[in-house]
Amino acid sequence: MSESAFLGMCLTVGTSQQVAIRREIADIQEMVIRLMKSTKDDMITEMLSGSTREGFRLEGSDVDTMYWSENHRVIMDMSQIEYYNTANTTLILSESSECPPGFTLLQLLTSSRYRTVLSACVQMNDRVYISSSTYRQLTCSLIYPNSTLHGPCGSGVRGGMEYDTAWCFVCDFWPLSASSWKDRCYSWPDPEVVNDIVRNGCHFVAIGHPLGPHENEEWRISFSEAEHKLVSSMNHCQFLTYRLLKRFLKEVVNQQLEESNKLLCSYHMKITVFWVIQQNTLPRLCPQNLLAGFWVCFKLLLKWVYEGVCPNFFIPQNNLFLTKVHGSAQNRLFLQLHELYKKGLACLLQSSSIRSYIIDVLHNHILSVCTDESTMRPEVEFDVELVRESTIVPYIHVLQKDLCGLTTAIHTIEQLVYSPLTQCQVVTIQKLTVYFNVYTAFELHNLYTNKCCNKQMYIADKISCHMLKLAAKFGFVSDMLYIAMYYYKTLRYREALSVIEMTKIKLAQPCLMFNGHVHKDRYTKAVGGQSWSKKMRQAVAWDIILNNDICYISELIPEQQSALQVKLSILKIPVFVMLHFLEFLCSRHVDTTLSQTALYELQTLVHHGQGLYVLAKHRDISWEILGICQQITGNLQAPTVTRTRSMQLHTNCYTEENI
Repeated sequence: MSESAFLGMCLTVGTSQQVAIRREIADIQEMVIRLMKSTKDDMITEMLSGSTREGFRLEGSDVDTMYWSENHRVIMDMSQIEYYNTANTTLILSESSECPPGFTLLQLLTSSRYRTVLSACVQMNDRVYISSSTYRQLTCSLIYPNSTLHGPCGSGVRGGMEYDTAWCFVCDFWPLSASSWKDRCYSWPDPEVVNDIVRNGCHFVAIGHPLGPHENEEWRISFSEAEHKLVSSMNHCQFLTYRLLKRFLKEVVNQQLEESNKLLCSYHMKITVFWVIQQNTLPRLCPQNLLAGFWVCFKLLLKWVYEGVCPNFFIPQNNLFLTKVHGSAQNRLFLQLHELYKKGLACLLQSSSIRSYIIDVLHNHILSVCTDESTMRPEVEFDVELVRESTIVPYIHVLQKDLCGLTTAIHTIEQLVYSPLTQCQVVTIQKLTVYFNVYTAFELHNLYTNKCCNKQMYIADKISCHMLKLAAKFGFVSDMLYIAMYYYKTLRYREALSVIEMTKIKLAQPCLMFNGHVHKDRYTKAVGGQSWSKKMRQAVAWDIILNNDICYISELIPEQQSALQVKLSILKIPVFVMLHFLEFLCSRHVDTTLSQTALYELQTLVHHGQGLYVLAKHRDISWEILGICQQITGNLQAPTVTRTRSMQLHTNCYTEENI
């Protein structure tokens, strides 16, 4: 049963290699962002946290992001002032003597340049403190407008996906209240992980303890970065045990409860696994005893609920159950869990997904299951994972407002080329190189057009063409369309059509991987065993991504401006929609018969290509582009019908598929 559960979890959650791909790509994207921002005086750092950063890809899971200013630093005592230049760093002192364990007050020692910080200040005992409740309200909608408060976060839904954004303060020092944690780490994690965690300090998020004497002013000590490092240091069976607990909580424990009665959350499951691993309760966790590992964790959780004490992993004196799991609610929860406990491991059968993993073993009396990860997934599925992850565009494009910023981005990539990188990180660097080269090429053209002499325009044009060809060399098959876009923009219609024709041929390959969809046998036969970089160039296509701060095609400017009004910094266009759109635009200047054919193909695609070639999240822009083409031909009635159809689809598309 354990082996079957391990196999099922690997096929749904991911094998260790797939999880490693997700983490390594997230690491390199985060590194690029930080290197680029390090040149700014008012650097704001963002850190992805939560289940997405840990390596899970869960349907309906939200995206958790923490933000903080690098020129604001929290210190633990006054002697640490000497480590900072107070001329350009705002210092904040942590005072925890009067606060519950795991919480603190933040005293502002030096002036801040940020209005949000100054506006959140309150006076207590002739000292200035930063109020967590006021700061939380002021920063709630800084990233995404109209967010709502949820704990220390600003929450909402964007593009069909829930998000939580938390503004916090960073500290380079490990808190004294967590000093005992280092002494407990004799068996797990490894010493280098412990040293890395302690060296990177902690954060403070804007929420106080409900029973604290200064709830509105208190801040919670956050170990999110440390927790991510701990999850990454788990072996794959430990990681799957964590996931098993999360599923059991969602599909069994919380299934029959109203929202107000759901006392346990995913964070409690994580803390449970941490304690079990560190206490070495189940050494050598492997596929053959995966369910035994779950059972040990479940019994510890049951004990905690009985006692009403869930000790924070870093500061055990901080009881995570203190304000929720007590009284009659605690008693009801214990009785519910104890009923499940009495069923033994059979309680897992109440979970629909877990039951599906082990039911065949029970019915067919299978004696063994193959748990060799190398045989679970074919090569093509790892390629799909890699491509999907590397095309998740981090918020790097937000930083590029001019050529100076783009130059910084390219220099950042150059620095990383000489760093030790994994194979999947190399692919991610290639994809980022494509984005930066494309953005730079178009921005360079926009800057020099009609503003310089012919010689300067000629030089700028040569550089732009060179950068776009480099982008096509490093990127996907679909990235060739950026060259066609540039040729159209510079009135070279025949050259653009030549590139479009070449792209058409490559996109027509039966082995093509498009937006993660692929014919596995044909793909494997064509490019199996080759390097990931070569597969990208020969057999992969993805959506066309446009930075809304840059003009690519004048006909798309209204769509880009409309997107900017709702704070969308990029525009994603299905590659086949862009292909026919460009072919239509260019053919009008060369052969009107060809333009009519291109319009017909675009119309057929938009009307009948839903699902595979035009995803739900892209239907709106696809209908808009069709309307633009119809309007250009002089058919003024068709765009009205198209836009009406577009608006009808737009109201539904965000509920059908996540961004």
